[in-house]
Amino acid sequence: MNAVVIVAGGKGTRMGTEVPKQFLCIAGRPILMHTLERFRDQDRSLQIVLVLPHEQQAYWRELCLQYAFNMDYTLADGGATRFHSVRNGLQKVSPDATLIAVHDGVRPFVSKEVIGRCFDEAARSGAVVPVVDVVETLRHVEKDGTSHTVPRSEYVRVQTPQVFEAQLLRRAYAQPFSEQFTDDASVVESLGHAVALVAGNVENIKITTPNDLQCSIG
Repeated sequence: MNAVVIVAGGKGTRMGTEVPKQFLCIAGRPILMHTLERFRDQDRSLQIVLVLPHEQQAYWRELCLQYAFNMDYTLADGGATRFHSVRNGLQKVSPDATLIAVHDGVRPFVSKEVIGRCFDEAARSGAVVPVVDVVETLRHVEKDGTSHTVPRSEYVRVQTPQVFEAQLLRRAYAQPFSEQFTDDASVVESLGHAVALVAGNVENIKITTPNDLQCSIG
């Protein structure tokens, strides 16, 4: 069996709303419900672990009743950082899991094809992230404030789900926290394991600001 840990710890500060961004509605329902359904629809045998701050869980349950959302999943408490939230989620994953994905709760537009590609590649290489090309011009800013253009062909934008061989991911998250851990791939790479790349989908944005929400609606 395989599993996914969906991390939803946002507080809505950059969104400028009192309601955490994962609970805001698109297409008539909270963002987080769309995200969970993407993974259920891709593989109904997948174990889904949802990580939410403890103080948000009662509100989430109210939303599930309000929207008649009765999908099977396991709930885990969020931690002080994303790293600690993922670690808490991993503790709820079945020991029988072969591959484990980690996905941002506010990426509701990941395609089923990308999810499938990530699991397929992780079965081969043990660690994979989906990426999309950079289309904007990039500049590197030096400490003295000067800057210069860098070749965008040498860079990609990283998305989720990031998928790993289960024991590799568990071993990676047994490490002490480091500020250098910016995503799950960076945690795994710190063990010396290479991370493969597969094509993501450009619609798979992380909804963070009001503009992101407007674009997703419009």
